[in-house]
Amino acid sequence: MPTPDQIWNEADLPTRRLAGLALNPSAPDEILLRLLADAPLAVRMVLCRDRDLPEAAADAAVAHPDRYTRSFLARNPHIDPAVRARLVDDPDWFVRAHLADGPRTADPVGLRPLPDETVVHMITSYSRDDLGFSLDRQMSAALRRALPTHPVARLRLWGTGSFGSLPAATRAALLADPDDEVRESALRHLRHEDPAWVESTLPAHPSHARSGALLHDALSRAVVDRVLTDPAGPDERAMIADNPSLPADVVVLLAGDADPEVRERIAHRADLGPVERRALAEDPDPRVRLAASVHPAWSEEERARIDYAVPQDELFLYCPPPLTPRDPDAVRRDALSAHPLLRRRAARDHNLPPDLLERLAADDDLGVRVLLAQNHPDAPPALLLRAFLEYTGSGREDLLLRPRFPADGLSVHADDADPAVRALAARDPGCAPETAARLTRDPDPSVRAALAHHPNLPQDRLTELLDDEELAHHAAANPALTADTMGRLVAALPVSPRPAAP
Repeated sequence: MPTPDQIWNEADLPTRRLAGLALNPSAPDEILLRLLADAPLAVRMVLCRDRDLPEAAADAAVAHPDRYTRSFLARNPHIDPAVRARLVDDPDWFVRAHLADGPRTADPVGLRPLPDETVVHMITSYSRDDLGFSLDRQMSAALRRALPTHPVARLRLWGTGSFGSLPAATRAALLADPDDEVRESALRHLRHEDPAWVESTLPAHPSHARSGALLHDALSRAVVDRVLTDPAGPDERAMIADNPSLPADVVVLLAGDADPEVRERIAHRADLGPVERRALAEDPDPRVRLAASVHPAWSEEERARIDYAVPQDELFLYCPPPLTPRDPDAVRRDALSAHPLLRRRAARDHNLPPDLLERLAADDDLGVRVLLAQNHPDAPPALLLRAFLEYTGSGREDLLLRPRFPADGLSVHADDADPAVRALAARDPGCAPETAARLTRDPDPSVRAALAHHPNLPQDRLTELLDDEELAHHAAANPALTADTMGRLVAALPVSPRPAAP
């Protein structure tokens, strides 16, 4: 089975040109249908996986005889999930497995869930091999919340995965469930809350299972004492410092540990005593003081007296919303705090009200502004642009995927020293033709590729690019491509035999 990379790497120039045409927003239905019927697999891959499709092309892709073509549609993050859902009973396991695995999308926000009835059908009818481990990414939040109490046993079985965070009544119901598999799964999760069971099954040597238990499971005193006196690995004292079941006297002990990483983790604990909290706020290590400074027990006045420094070189990324939203009063307290880390915490909240959105959009902390831009669905266009211009860390390109990212006037950045900023000119509908043409010769390949798409590109330069080994794919996707040129590009395709009329 060829991988997508292999399919693309084996494509020649005419094929890559046709793949660009497959992405062209001006290509009419008849061109797309012709590509689906007669173009090489690399073209069908791009067409079915990398763009939204008009109804006629979507219908043809769903009914396509080639399973690879249908599987690429199953992985399309751009199309309405209801179209992907039409493949739920595909006759080929290859297609069903890719539907369950879901799209691979560069946008951390943009994976829209499958219809609930489709997910329920998959869980109740697919084999475990077909389902894999990614279906939960394609569930609506409402369905994920409903799983533990769903009337269908296989859905409840899936819902036991969140056993530790469920209300007591729901946990009790799962432990007494009439379905054997559901009860057994709930019991397996419950065992992680039994210190004696955890002690009896804890691996003796460093492993993922041992680390997971030390971080999250209920620990017996014997296990804690062994980690303190004879740890199996160098980081185990830091691991147990995060564990909710840690005894109070051990919290006190680790608050004075020689390792600053241990003290830093202890400083985050809500059950930290006032004596330890004050000592950690004056710790010689700046990371420890910073961790102590955000403790919820401080007043704003007490917090202001701590000598902390907030780093600006961290990653400011999109954070998926929790199934249970944060308390609005707690979010407001964080947003109004003088502490940048607390304001950053508030900036991650997707439900931030308009007055706090406006306030944090003008915040003097880079992290607050970028996190707000990354996470709030109503982040203002000016904030999105400012965040992109000022933040150069990982996830910067995600800002360009926000629907409210501005376009007008961006060609003013065409001579910026940063190629990512120069490439913004490709989004500007008013970009001058000569600027677009000049940037297709930019030293940076990403700038050249971006401007090859621009509809203001002069036709003579666009025609040149169609024969350029590097840029033909991008030029063929240019919406300014004429109908005659599109026709010439597909004219060389072989014509597949059509079934005889009945």
